[in-house]
Amino acid sequence: MYKELIICTVIIIIIVTLDIFLQNSTKNSTTEIEEILSEIKESVENKDTTKQNDKLNLLEQTWEDKHNKLAYYIEHDELEKVDSSIVKVRHFLENGDIPSAIAELETGKFVLKHIEDKYKFNFQNIF
Repeated sequence: MYKELIICTVIIIIIVTLDIFLQNSTKNSTTEIEEILSEIKESVENKDTTKQNDKLNLLEQTWEDKHNKLAYYIEHDELEKVDSSIVKVRHFLENGDIPSAIAELETGKFVLKHIEDKYKFNFQNIF
């Protein structure tokens, strides 16, 4: 009985530790992408096309790196929503549809916040 108790305790500690690590990783990734989306929105509102294109390229590069890491433990449907938003933002900006681009930037931020909240370790997500 004592041996089983120790094994169960070790397993629970490992699970909680990994969850904390993954939660921090998810939060850092989503925060970084949200900041870039906010910078793109600011450059779109200021009509600074040079900065806008630079930030879009940075967003795509950063998202690809983060996506590869997040794909190990987050549902791919959730990640595809962010992928779609990024592609739509680029398309809308290339075609000069600023209101749609801003709306899609906000959609991307919302989905990232949803991912962060969905994988947070709390009682609401457990039960």
